[in-house]
Amino acid sequence: MVSDKQKVSLICTVLNEGPAIQKLLDSLVGQTRLPDEIIVVDGGSTDETVAVLRRYAEARHLPLRVIVAPGANISRGRNIAIEAAAGPVVASTDAGVRLDARWLETLVAPFERASPPRVVSGFFAPDPQSTFEAAMGATVLPLVTDIDPATFLPSSRSVAFLKSSWAAAGRYPEWLDYCEDLIFDFRLRDECGPFGFEPEAVVYFRPRSTLGAFFKQYYRYARGDGKADLYRKRHAIRYATYLAALPGLAVLGWRWSRWWWLVGGVIGFMGLFLTPYRRLIGAWSSLSAHQKALAALWVPIIRLTGDLAKMIGYPVGLKWRWERLASRPELQWRLAGRKQEIADS
Repeated sequence: MVSDKQKVSLICTVLNEGPAIQKLLDSLVGQTRLPDEIIVVDGGSTDETVAVLRRYAEARHLPLRVIVAPGANISRGRNIAIEAAAGPVVASTDAGVRLDARWLETLVAPFERASPPRVVSGFFAPDPQSTFEAAMGATVLPLVTDIDPATFLPSSRSVAFLKSSWAAAGRYPEWLDYCEDLIFDFRLRDECGPFGFEPEAVVYFRPRSTLGAFFKQYYRYARGDGKADLYRKRHAIRYATYLAALPGLAVLGWRWSRWWWLVGGVIGFMGLFLTPYRRLIGAWSSLSAHQKALAALWVPIIRLTGDLAKMIGYPVGLKWRWERLASRPELQWRLAGRKQEIADS
């Protein structure tokens, strides 16, 4: 349990964030519960990121320490920060986000209860700055109502855990550059059991602002899935949909009846776009009529772009995995005998 004498350590990794890091720092200053220490690991920024952090710490009197570790990826950076953390409770977030004022207070409160969990999941919500970003958030980011707390696995931009649990779970996987927090979540769940869930511990996350940046992001996510051998069934369904089902419907409509195209269109719309449009309609009250129409047009473009990026990235990750495992079998990870369950989920 957390007492007044024990510390809560906030950790974060950065790389070439520049002045953009001020949004996170401003929201840290405004927390209803300040962390006892803030440890930021810089992966070797070539811009003014480190200088901004240090100036901000001095001006606002934040208990912030910067560790410069050139070449460290996100996993390595987080591990370095947690190793240096003095607190028994570690809260993790990312650069480029804005924290709700009660984020840390809400996130660590369960550790102070009579039967505390060992991990607490926070949540994250879109923080769009344009019509495109509003459509992006609706397409790719879940609502709280979409979440099943029993199975939800948190992003490391909004999570807290015991430092002892991080060690017992084998730390963040430094061999993985993307999806590393998902693998860490699986390890934590196997080690710690069910996570606590605090949906009001919200981090506001700005979606990608261009289609190119979004494609690159989802390509890397899918490449990470391939490297970690995750979500085989999900990726197989995507390939089957685009490479078999859609061509099959086209042939049926051409040779037999155009009604097949109507059936395929209805099924495809329901499966691909119904949830994004439901989210968009629930969040577009501040948009003008023109912006609403534009956002609605962006949704299918964003969804199809993301699927294409995943279909390209996933085999690249698999190829990396096969090559690496052939030369370094120690990279194979086991999660209490549940690898197949995870791969097929």
